[in-house]
Amino acid sequence: MNKYRVGIIGATGMVGQRFITLLSDHPWFEISALAASGRSAGKTYKEAVSGRWAFSWPIPEKAAEMTVLDAADVKTVSEKCDFVFCAVAMDKKATRELEESYAKAETPVVSNNSACRLLPDVPMLIPEINAGHAPIIAAQRKRLGTKRGFIAVKPNCSIQSYVPALTPLRDFGLKAVSVCTYQAISGAGKTFDRWPEILDNVIPYIGGEEEKSEQEPLKIWGELNAAGDAIELAAAPVISAQCLRVPVSDGHTAAVSVSFDRKPEMEEILDRWTNYRTVAQQLALPSAPTPFIQYMTEPDRPQARLDRDFQHGMGVTVGRLRPDPIFDYKFVCLSHNTLRGAAGGGVLSAELLCAQGYIQRKE
Repeated sequence: MNKYRVGIIGATGMVGQRFITLLSDHPWFEISALAASGRSAGKTYKEAVSGRWAFSWPIPEKAAEMTVLDAADVKTVSEKCDFVFCAVAMDKKATRELEESYAKAETPVVSNNSACRLLPDVPMLIPEINAGHAPIIAAQRKRLGTKRGFIAVKPNCSIQSYVPALTPLRDFGLKAVSVCTYQAISGAGKTFDRWPEILDNVIPYIGGEEEKSEQEPLKIWGELNAAGDAIELAAAPVISAQCLRVPVSDGHTAAVSVSFDRKPEMEEILDRWTNYRTVAQQLALPSAPTPFIQYMTEPDRPQARLDRDFQHGMGVTVGRLRPDPIFDYKFVCLSHNTLRGAAGGGVLSAELLCAQGYIQRKE
């Protein structure tokens, strides 16, 4: 197969490093450019991440010797790529400007960042749930004045632990959801070596996370409007979220309570989880987990250390389904935050967009 040429913008950060590990032997994609801030530009990648490589395994050999480009040099980077992944550590205004500059240079952007997530003509994809949002790209291209360039984003990492579990239950009428997420330190771009203060500690605040957790699922569950130029948010459920940082390396856990308009039996819920089939599986996308959701019957599962790598970190694990005295039911979910929740979700979204024809190779 003639592989797509892929750039990674923000290649030196935690998520950028994950992209490199996932793409080093990908069947569809090959890394053609690594870009970061001007501080790293001109160095080899191994020099740029010296002392900051987050994983126990070595940097893939090809990436280690690549020269890091300046992410602000959009023309140079774009010439080397069919599309780019973006995972920069910049404020929202600067991030949106950078991503739109790549899109306007006719280089599609698959973003890990939050800057464009709630724009009505930007698809925010979990491919197993809302692959049907991709046609909004036509409206976005019209706004940007592009022929092939656009921005697609993946949602917040924490919602990808529990939104997949709620999605097969939507036809029972999701009415109200209360969720508390217990989020790993890699979500903050940290390791225990670099953040000793988190040991023996829980931090009950992650800036902006609760707002994202309450708003973003409504876009995931939304619909394209009649004009085809915006994704309209779902009207329900009402979501209340609390987000805590906990001393776990990888894996976001969510404790969920939910009420329905038409309360299902527990057996119906378990059946929906067991038999949930997705477009990503039907298209045989390389990163698509099969199955997407697993339910564990043990009373002490899921556990981050034991279960976060289910389906190579791309699946979602659910457990402890039981009645709730205030809501209808409660249960616990787990997903790998830098795989399913970040870089892996981005790679799967890019696979979907390639399969659907929205990303094409440049001549």
